Amino acid sequence: MRTLLPIITSHQGSGGRSALTCRFRCGDACFQEVPNTSENEYVGDVIAGALSRRSMMRAAAVVTVAAAAGGTVIAGPGVGEAAAAGHKEGKHGKGKAARGLRFSPVAPNTDDVVTVPDGYEQNVVIRWGEPILRGAPAFDADRQSAKAQAGQFGYNNDFLSLLPLRREHGRQVLVANHEYTDEILMFKGYDPENPTREQVEVAWAAHGLSVVVVEGERRSGKLRAVSRHQLNRRLTATSPFTLSGPVRGSELVRTKADPRGTTVLGTLNNCSGGTTPWGTTLHGEENFNQYFANAEKVTDPVAAARLKRYGVVGAASERKWERFDRRFDLAQEPNEANRFGWVVELDPYDPESTPRKRTALGRFKHEAAQPRLTHDGRPVVYMGDDEKFDYFYKFVSSKRVAKGTSRAAHEHNLTLLDEGTLYVAKLTGDSPAADIDGSGKLPADGEFDGSGSWIPLATAGPGGKAVSHVEGMTAEEVYVFTRFAGDKVGATKMDRPEDIEPSPHTGKVYVALTNNSDRGKAGKAGADEANPRNLNKHGQVLELTERRGRAEATTFAWSLFLVAGDPEDPSTYFAGFPKDRVSPISCPDNVAFDPHGNLWLSTDGNQLGSHDGLFGVATRGERRGELKQFLTMPTGAETCGPLVQDRRVLVAVQHPGEVDGASVEKPASAWPDGPGKIVRPSVVSVWRADGCDIGV
Repeated sequence: MRTLLPIITSHQGSGGRSALTCRFRCGDACFQEVPNTSENEYVGDVIAGALSRRSMMRAAAVVTVAAAAGGTVIAGPGVGEAAAAGHKEGKHGKGKAARGLRFSPVAPNTDDVVTVPDGYEQNVVIRWGEPILRGAPAFDADRQSAKAQAGQFGYNNDFLSLLPLRREHGRQVLVANHEYTDEILMFKGYDPENPTREQVEVAWAAHGLSVVVVEGERRSGKLRAVSRHQLNRRLTATSPFTLSGPVRGSELVRTKADPRGTTVLGTLNNCSGGTTPWGTTLHGEENFNQYFANAEKVTDPVAAARLKRYGVVGAASERKWERFDRRFDLAQEPNEANRFGWVVELDPYDPESTPRKRTALGRFKHEAAQPRLTHDGRPVVYMGDDEKFDYFYKFVSSKRVAKGTSRAAHEHNLTLLDEGTLYVAKLTGDSPAADIDGSGKLPADGEFDGSGSWIPLATAGPGGKAVSHVEGMTAEEVYVFTRFAGDKVGATKMDRPEDIEPSPHTGKVYVALTNNSDRGKAGKAGADEANPRNLNKHGQVLELTERRGRAEATTFAWSLFLVAGDPEDPSTYFAGFPKDRVSPISCPDNVAFDPHGNLWLSTDGNQLGSHDGLFGVATRGERRGELKQFLTMPTGAETCGPLVQDRRVLVAVQHPGEVDGASVEKPASAWPDGPGKIVRPSVVSVWRADGCDIGV
């Protein structure tokens, strides 16, 4: 039996993250009071050992898991042994892996490089600071300026989208989010208590979005950025964005600088996103709360409660932006925070267009937003609220996608996300409460699964008119304070719902739940059928099946697909696949699908002693649950923005070198340019050396 991999216990913030990452990425959210104090049923760390009834019959054993702070105590037979014994060689044999996953898995490691499988090669596509606009200078770490950064690739790339570029053979349009800045790793001699105006303005320019054309080599997957292309674009923390939909013009989003409540300056903390069937990209504003100061000075009890529910607390902000722009001071502009936390839609083919914040999709800490279409052509967008004990949602448009590439069709499609119904998920288990004791012991029926319903919150119609479905809340309140609406209707609490994507092959929806170590602690929600194990350090992935396979359905079935961790830990589960033949995985975050229907998972905060990485797992057929690690990140980095094409895998290497105690003067990583060079977040392309398809 393989020895359990060690859990990192030092120099950590939340999970396997460094405290430095927690500080700059999410404002130490995990160390603040949990914003959701409602009494709603809790659904988190879905089922340690959530084997199906059939798998349990095969295993002929009941597995129990007792979790203790700082480690895992294991009782009962190993699920890996039972599962392997219960699968004949004919079904889960040692033959070929699932198509798309036929590569030698990368071993867990702590190397300061991007490690890829044997027979694969890689290149850095674009780094932080590389010029993409005309007139932008080459990057100089010692001579940074806001003007230069506004024409250069931004910092901490996250979500990636590649779109076709017609009439330019071999070229595509790359769209990237720039989630946050870490000024300690950007500027020499940075003083967190006294940032300069220039440093603050550089940080504003390093946030936001980048659009950059990339060109591929014919005989490899190598990509390079095409600087100064006419489509290249930067959107920053000071660029104009339009509020569209039911909240446009609302008193809740009006400020002194924008008394009409229609135009917001900037987009902040863009995490993951999505690509629409009509050729635009979606970008989720996530941990926006950390940028606003002086919440403690807000004396109105209703306003104060609203801020607290969104994690907007305290006095001075980490970056001290309020010293240089009053809109970040809630004592002066109490509504400014309400203008962030939306999904942004961008038209990457029109560099003159103004991106829109789609208020009909609700306001919360958006991790991502990936659409699919109903049978009659209406978009449905799935969304997670990345916070402990918060919810996941979907939006069903009332309008159909217009076909074709005419200007009229394009203009119509840019209205699709302004009209429709916003829903929140409620999950129900099918076992008696007495069967759930918090240890991870399986209930009497031998499985953890159940049914669910989509509860309507509000419906937006033409002209911004909307109807609330939540008693005691107006439609505008539902959209601006969506978390409260979820509280009121009894939505199910989850463990940091991050990326949510429907499979383009089966329509099943996969929900990445990264972790929640607070579950079951004093004063926190305890176990129920969907959360039978107290303390969830490694996370899991749920599989959701809409009724009759229809995206617009209002009911669904749910079950466990993966429970992450060391495969030798009996509480882990890999869709029934033998656990001695899978890679260890911890803290799933972003998800994507390859052309073969396999699910790819990036991780954030690995607690198994290895660097974060990218994993592929089969979702169908006899090798369902076969999970293999494709790459690992450099020191301190998180895996973001995965894209898997026929002959190329793209990843965003975010916050490399972000290790406690690191700085520009004392780097913790030499990636990507070697010793003596500043550490730079970058986008990496990986391909097979022989030029053939990935994993085939």
